[in-house]
Amino acid sequence: MDFEVILVVAMLFIGLPWVILHYMTKWKTAATITVDDEVLLEELYNLAKRLDERMDTVERLVASDDPGFTPARRLIADQEQDNQQLRELEALIAEKKGTRA
Repeated sequence: MDFEVILVVAMLFIGLPWVILHYMTKWKTAATITVDDEVLLEELYNLAKRLDERMDTVERLVASDDPGFTPARRLIADQEQDNQQLRELEALIAEKKGTRA
């Protein structure tokens, strides 16, 4: 009888809080971006910038061959509204790296 009471009390005051805190910790760490995720995002951002530069080159070549060609609307490097968003993103990346310009 005494052993059962001790076991129930231990389960209530030690086991239950441990299980709750364990899963709360798992939940919080799963919601954060890991260092690997940040590296992947930065690589994808750099790839997107390179692809954008390639698209500019292709559009310039096609426009030189066909005067009626009009490129589709996308982020363009010389438009101020697009540049502001890109500057904010690059500032966040630089701040995260600790190399703020």
